[in-house]
Amino acid sequence: MSLQSTDPIADLLTRIRNAAMVGKTEVRVPTSKLKQVVAEQLVKNHYLAGATVEDGKPRGTLVVTINRAGESPAFTELARVSKPGRRVYVAAADIPKVKQGRGIVLVSTSKGVMTGGEA
Repeated sequence: MSLQSTDPIADLLTRIRNAAMVGKTEVRVPTSKLKQVVAEQLVKNHYLAGATVEDGKPRGTLVVTINRAGESPAFTELARVSKPGRRVYVAAADIPKVKQGRGIVLVSTSKGVMTGGEA
């Protein structure tokens, strides 16, 4: 029996960050549609090498493969801005640049999860 996370996106990012810091190339997390979409966006932007779902009962497992640039991961920081206790709302024109334009912001919109540039 596993405990449910109150913030599944923060849990996903923490597991990816921790696995990358100890040198692992793969991490497994309980899956959800939102976690899959976030992982797919990170794959699309080359921060992760892959994200696949393994079917299981009662639910599947999301297998995330970390993209490595030599010895270090392809990312230096993963952070959650909007949290369950403190939501952050921003207009499309006000989405900030991250790392002087070298990073990405993922935003959840009525049309799905996308990068700040797509929004």
